[in-house]
Amino acid sequence: MKITKITTETYRWPRHKPITNGKHTYTHAGVGLVKIETDEGITGIGLGDVGGIAKAAIDYFTPLLIGEDPIDVERLWHKMWVPKLVGRRGITTRAISAIDIGLWDLRAKAANMPLYKLLGGYRDRVPTYIAGGYYEEGKGLPELAQEMIENVAMGAKAIKMKVGGVAMREDVARVKTVREAIGPDVKLMVDANCAYKLYEAIQFAKRIEEFDPFWFEEPIAPDNYEGHKRLAEATSIPLATGENEYTRYGFRDLIAQNAVAILNADAIILGGITEFMKVAHLAQAYDVDIAPHGPQEVHVHLVAAIANGLILEFYRDTVDPMWGKIYHHTLRLNDDGTVSPPDAPGIGIDPNYESLAPYRVG
Repeated sequence: MKITKITTETYRWPRHKPITNGKHTYTHAGVGLVKIETDEGITGIGLGDVGGIAKAAIDYFTPLLIGEDPIDVERLWHKMWVPKLVGRRGITTRAISAIDIGLWDLRAKAANMPLYKLLGGYRDRVPTYIAGGYYEEGKGLPELAQEMIENVAMGAKAIKMKVGGVAMREDVARVKTVREAIGPDVKLMVDANCAYKLYEAIQFAKRIEEFDPFWFEEPIAPDNYEGHKRLAEATSIPLATGENEYTRYGFRDLIAQNAVAILNADAIILGGITEFMKVAHLAQAYDVDIAPHGPQEVHVHLVAAIANGLILEFYRDTVDPMWGKIYHHTLRLNDDGTVSPPDAPGIGIDPNYESLAPYRVG
C-alpha cells in the first residue's frame, strides 16, 4: 500500500454564545480534517489543526510521505519529526499530530479493526466526565447549577467546570454552588487553564478543598514544573496537567517532578497517536494515570486501549451548536455514564459533509 494524496479541510462556525475559560474567550467552534489517500482505495482521516501555519507544515510534509507505506507509522513519524527544523513543539508538532492520527485511522481500517482494539483493547466502556461550566454572558450561579444538574441527569458520574476567570471569592462561590448542585457522589474537576500564579493557585486550592475536587487542572503555566511540585506539596487536591505538553520528552520532564497525579495528554497536540502511546506507557511505569484533553472522537479509543486510561473528556451540545451534526456517528453516554468507542474499522470518523459544507473556510 502506498500514499497517493494528502489533503486538508477546515470548517468553522459560531457558537451559541461566546464561552470563556480562565484566560481565553472562544466565539467559534470548528473541525480540521486531514485526508490520506492510498493506491488501495483506503483513506485515513485525521483530526487537528490543519489551517494557517499547520497547513503550511502539512504541505511541507506531503512530498516526504507520498509513495510511502502508511502502515509504517513509526518510521513516518520520525521522518516528519526533525527538531532542528520542525516538530519540537508548537504548531508544526500539531501538524504532525493530525497526519499521524490519519495514518492510524488508515492502519486500523487496513486491519479491519476499531482503533482501540488495534492499540490494545483494554476495555470497551470508558469512564467519562462532561466538560463545561464556562463563563458566559447572563450565566450566574443559578444557570451554572442548572447546567450541572442537566449533566448529571444525562448520566454523568463526573463533571468539570472552569475557574480562574473572575475574582477568587466569586470562583469559590461557583465551586460551592456546583458541588451543592451535583451532590457528594459525582466527581467534580476544576480547570484554571493556567490562569493563576503559583501563590494564587495555592490560595485557591486551600479555599476549595472543602468541596472535594477530584482534580485541579492546569492551575499554573505549563512550563513551571517546579511550581507544580510546590503546589502539590501545599494541597490535598490531585493536580492534572499536560494538555499543552509536547512529545514523550516533555512528559518525561513533567513526570520527573513527581507532582502531577494525572496527565491530560492530547494526541491532537503532543505528536499524534504514535507519541501518545509512548507517553501512556511511560506514565504507566510510574503509576500515573492518563485523562486526555481534547476531541472525544479520537480519545475514546486511546482511553479504551490502555490500562492507565482514567477518564474521557466529553463535550455536549451546550458548547457547540453543531454537536450531533459533524459526524454521521455521534458518541453518546451509556446508561452507566461511560462512553463506548465505535466498532467500525479505524477511528470511526465519518464527516457529515452535507451539514459541514456551509462552514468550510479552507
